[in-house]
Amino acid sequence: MSGCCGDDLCKPEAPPPSGRWRLALWIALAINGGMFLVEGAAGLLSGSAALQADSLDFLGDAANYAISLGVAGMALAWRARAAMLKGATMLAFGGWVAGATLWGVFEGRTPEAPVMGALGLAALIANVVVAVMLFGFRTGDANMRSVWICSRNDAIGNVAVMLAALGVFGTNSRWPDLLVAAVMAALALHGGWQIVRQAAGELRQVKAAPAPARFSVAARKR
Repeated sequence: MSGCCGDDLCKPEAPPPSGRWRLALWIALAINGGMFLVEGAAGLLSGSAALQADSLDFLGDAANYAISLGVAGMALAWRARAAMLKGATMLAFGGWVAGATLWGVFEGRTPEAPVMGALGLAALIANVVVAVMLFGFRTGDANMRSVWICSRNDAIGNVAVMLAALGVFGTNSRWPDLLVAAVMAALALHGGWQIVRQAAGELRQVKAAPAPARFSVAARKR
Protein backbone atom coordinates (compact mmCIF):
# COMPACT_ATOMS: atom_id res chain seq x y z
CA MET A 1 0.00 0.00 0.00
CA SER A 2 1.51 3.31 -1.08
CA GLY A 3 2.16 5.95 1.52
CA CYS A 4 1.60 3.58 4.44
CA CYS A 5 4.83 4.21 6.29
CA GLY A 6 3.09 6.27 8.94
CA ASP A 7 0.52 3.50 9.41
CA ASP A 8 0.49 0.19 11.26
CA LEU A 9 0.68 -1.64 7.94
CA CYS A 10 4.37 -0.84 7.45
CA LYS A 11 5.98 -3.43 9.70
CA PRO A 12 9.19 -5.34 9.10
CA GLU A 13 9.23 -8.98 8.11
CA ALA A 14 10.97 -9.91 11.37
CA PRO A 15 8.95 -12.36 13.49
CA PRO A 16 7.53 -11.23 16.83
CA PRO A 17 9.53 -11.72 20.06
CA SER A 18 8.89 -15.46 20.19
CA GLY A 19 9.47 -16.21 23.89
CA ARG A 20 7.35 -13.47 25.50
CA TRP A 21 4.76 -13.64 22.72
CA ARG A 22 4.22 -17.38 23.02
CA LEU A 23 4.05 -17.28 26.83
CA ALA A 24 1.47 -14.48 26.75
CA LEU A 25 -0.60 -16.41 24.20
CA TRP A 26 -0.55 -19.64 26.22
CA ILE A 27 -1.69 -17.82 29.37
CA ALA A 28 -4.38 -15.97 27.42
CA LEU A 29 -5.55 -19.24 25.84
CA ALA A 30 -5.95 -20.91 29.25
CA ILE A 31 -7.80 -17.93 30.76
CA ASN A 32 -10.21 -17.58 27.84
CA GLY A 33 -10.92 -21.30 27.62
CA GLY A 34 -11.79 -21.44 31.32
CA MET A 35 -13.96 -18.32 31.20
CA PHE A 36 -15.89 -19.67 28.20
CA LEU A 37 -16.99 -22.69 30.25
CA VAL A 38 -17.85 -20.72 33.38
CA GLU A 39 -19.59 -17.77 31.72
CA GLY A 40 -21.38 -19.92 29.16
CA ALA A 41 -22.98 -22.05 31.87
CA ALA A 42 -23.91 -18.96 33.90
CA GLY A 43 -25.40 -17.24 30.86
CA LEU A 44 -27.64 -20.21 30.09
CA LEU A 45 -28.77 -20.61 33.70
CA SER A 46 -29.42 -16.89 34.24
CA GLY A 47 -31.03 -16.24 30.84
CA SER A 48 -28.61 -13.40 30.04
CA ALA A 49 -28.02 -12.77 26.32
CA ALA A 50 -25.05 -10.53 27.17
CA LEU A 51 -23.34 -13.27 29.20
CA GLN A 52 -23.94 -15.85 26.49
CA ALA A 53 -22.51 -13.48 23.88
CA ASP A 54 -19.49 -12.77 26.08
CA SER A 55 -18.89 -16.49 26.66
CA LEU A 56 -18.87 -17.15 22.91
CA ASP A 57 -16.46 -14.25 22.57
CA PHE A 58 -14.15 -16.01 25.04
CA LEU A 59 -14.38 -19.16 22.91
CA GLY A 60 -13.58 -17.22 19.75
CA ASP A 61 -10.62 -15.54 21.45
CA ALA A 62 -9.28 -18.89 22.67
CA ALA A 63 -9.39 -20.17 19.09
CA ASN A 64 -7.69 -16.99 17.89
CA TYR A 65 -4.87 -17.38 20.41
CA ALA A 66 -4.37 -20.96 19.26
CA ILE A 67 -4.11 -19.77 15.65
CA SER A 68 -1.62 -17.08 16.67
CA LEU A 69 0.50 -19.69 18.44
CA GLY A 70 0.52 -21.75 15.26
CA VAL A 71 1.86 -18.92 13.09
CA ALA A 72 4.17 -17.21 15.61
CA GLY A 73 7.58 -16.78 14.02
CA MET A 74 6.33 -17.45 10.48
CA ALA A 75 6.67 -15.05 7.56
CA LEU A 76 4.49 -11.94 7.41
CA ALA A 77 2.29 -13.45 4.68
CA TRP A 78 1.27 -16.38 6.90
CA ARG A 79 0.68 -14.13 9.90
CA ALA A 80 -1.47 -11.84 7.74
CA ARG A 81 -3.52 -14.82 6.48
CA ALA A 82 -4.08 -15.94 10.08
CA ALA A 83 -5.19 -12.42 10.98
CA MET A 84 -7.57 -12.42 8.02
CA LEU A 85 -9.16 -15.63 9.34
CA LYS A 86 -9.48 -14.15 12.82
CA GLY A 87 -11.01 -10.95 11.46
CA ALA A 88 -13.56 -12.98 9.49
CA THR A 89 -14.34 -14.94 12.67
CA MET A 90 -14.96 -11.72 14.59
CA LEU A 91 -17.27 -10.48 11.83
CA ALA A 92 -19.22 -13.75 11.94
CA PHE A 93 -19.44 -13.55 15.74
CA GLY A 94 -20.70 -9.98 15.55
CA GLY A 95 -23.35 -10.97 13.03
CA TRP A 96 -24.49 -13.89 15.19
CA VAL A 97 -24.76 -11.75 18.32
CA ALA A 98 -26.69 -9.10 16.40
CA GLY A 99 -29.14 -11.75 15.24
CA ALA A 100 -29.46 -13.26 18.72
CA THR A 101 -30.11 -9.81 20.17
CA LEU A 102 -32.84 -9.15 17.63
CA TRP A 103 -34.39 -12.50 18.50
CA GLY A 104 -34.28 -11.58 22.20
CA VAL A 105 -36.38 -8.50 21.51
CA PHE A 106 -39.33 -10.76 20.73
CA GLU A 107 -38.43 -13.85 22.78
CA GLY A 108 -36.62 -14.11 26.09
CA ARG A 109 -36.86 -13.59 29.81
CA THR A 110 -35.46 -11.10 32.28
CA PRO A 111 -31.99 -12.32 33.32
CA GLU A 112 -30.77 -12.64 36.90
CA ALA A 113 -28.92 -9.42 37.71
CA PRO A 114 -26.71 -10.73 40.57
CA VAL A 115 -25.35 -13.53 38.35
CA MET A 116 -24.71 -11.06 35.54
CA GLY A 117 -22.84 -8.69 37.85
CA ALA A 118 -20.68 -11.37 39.47
CA LEU A 119 -19.72 -13.02 36.18
CA GLY A 120 -19.17 -9.66 34.52
CA LEU A 121 -16.69 -8.72 37.25
CA ALA A 122 -14.87 -12.06 37.01
CA ALA A 123 -14.67 -11.75 33.22
CA LEU A 124 -13.42 -8.17 33.51
CA ILE A 125 -10.58 -9.22 35.82
CA ALA A 126 -9.63 -12.05 33.44
CA ASN A 127 -9.61 -9.79 30.40
CA VAL A 128 -7.69 -6.99 32.13
CA VAL A 129 -4.97 -9.51 33.01
CA VAL A 130 -4.81 -10.64 29.37
CA ALA A 131 -4.92 -7.07 28.02
CA VAL A 132 -2.05 -5.98 30.28
CA MET A 133 0.04 -8.93 29.07
CA LEU A 134 -0.65 -8.11 25.42
CA PHE A 135 -0.40 -4.30 25.68
CA GLY A 136 3.20 -4.26 24.47
CA PHE A 137 2.24 -6.08 21.24
CA ARG A 138 -0.62 -3.73 20.25
CA THR A 139 1.37 -1.97 17.48
CA GLY A 140 2.69 -5.14 15.83
CA ASP A 141 1.53 -6.75 12.60
CA ALA A 142 -2.12 -7.57 11.88
CA ASN A 143 -1.87 -10.92 13.65
CA MET A 144 -0.47 -9.37 16.86
CA ARG A 145 -2.81 -6.39 16.68
CA SER A 146 -5.83 -8.68 16.28
CA VAL A 147 -5.04 -10.33 19.62
CA TRP A 148 -4.80 -6.93 21.32
CA ILE A 149 -8.07 -5.73 19.74
CA CYS A 150 -9.86 -8.88 20.94
CA SER A 151 -8.64 -8.35 24.52
CA ARG A 152 -9.47 -4.64 24.48
CA ASN A 153 -12.99 -5.26 23.17
CA ASP A 154 -13.55 -7.96 25.77
CA ALA A 155 -12.64 -5.66 28.66
CA ILE A 156 -15.00 -2.98 27.32
CA GLY A 157 -17.71 -5.59 26.92
CA ASN A 158 -17.30 -6.80 30.50
CA VAL A 159 -17.78 -3.28 31.87
CA ALA A 160 -20.91 -3.05 29.75
CA VAL A 161 -22.20 -6.37 31.13
CA MET A 162 -21.80 -5.06 34.67
CA LEU A 163 -23.67 -1.87 33.75
CA ALA A 164 -26.39 -4.01 32.18
CA ALA A 165 -26.68 -5.97 35.42
CA LEU A 166 -27.31 -2.72 37.28
CA GLY A 167 -29.88 -1.76 34.66
CA VAL A 168 -31.67 -5.09 34.88
CA PHE A 169 -31.69 -4.87 38.68
CA GLY A 170 -33.05 -1.33 38.66
CA THR A 171 -35.69 -1.76 35.97
CA ASN A 172 -36.52 -5.48 36.31
CA SER A 173 -36.39 -5.58 32.50
CA ARG A 174 -34.34 -7.48 29.93
CA TRP A 175 -33.75 -4.38 27.78
CA PRO A 176 -30.43 -3.35 29.37
CA ASP A 177 -29.15 -6.88 28.75
CA LEU A 178 -30.20 -6.74 25.10
CA LEU A 179 -28.68 -3.28 24.69
CA VAL A 180 -25.29 -4.52 25.91
CA ALA A 181 -25.48 -7.53 23.61
CA ALA A 182 -26.07 -5.14 20.71
CA VAL A 183 -23.04 -3.03 21.74
CA MET A 184 -20.89 -6.17 21.88
CA ALA A 185 -22.04 -7.11 18.39
CA ALA A 186 -21.05 -3.66 17.13
CA LEU A 187 -17.61 -3.94 18.80
CA ALA A 188 -17.01 -7.34 17.19
CA LEU A 189 -18.03 -6.08 13.75
CA HIS A 190 -15.85 -2.97 14.02
CA GLY A 191 -12.84 -4.87 15.39
CA GLY A 192 -13.18 -7.59 12.76
CA TRP A 193 -13.25 -5.01 9.98
CA GLN A 194 -10.12 -3.31 11.36
CA ILE A 195 -8.23 -6.60 11.37
CA VAL A 196 -9.37 -7.66 7.90
CA ARG A 197 -8.43 -4.26 6.46
CA GLN A 198 -4.92 -4.33 7.95
CA ALA A 199 -4.34 -7.97 7.01
CA ALA A 200 -5.41 -7.26 3.42
CA GLY A 201 -2.95 -4.37 3.31
CA GLU A 202 -0.13 -6.56 4.58
CA LEU A 203 -0.90 -9.21 1.97
CA ARG A 204 -0.80 -6.55 -0.76
CA GLN A 205 2.49 -5.34 0.69
CA VAL A 206 3.93 -8.86 0.46
CA LYS A 207 2.75 -9.31 -3.14
CA ALA A 208 4.20 -5.94 -4.13
CA ALA A 209 7.62 -6.75 -2.65
CA PRO A 210 10.29 -7.41 -5.33
CA ALA A 211 11.10 -11.07 -5.95
CA PRO A 212 14.56 -12.21 -4.82
CA ALA A 213 17.16 -11.90 -7.54
CA ARG A 214 18.01 -15.08 -9.41
CA PHE A 215 21.53 -15.54 -10.73
CA SER A 216 22.54 -17.86 -13.48
CA VAL A 217 24.93 -20.76 -12.85
CA ALA A 218 27.58 -19.00 -14.90
CA ALA A 219 27.24 -15.84 -12.85
CA ARG A 220 27.63 -17.76 -9.59
CA LYS A 221 30.87 -19.33 -10.87
CA ARG A 222 32.49 -15.95 -11.52
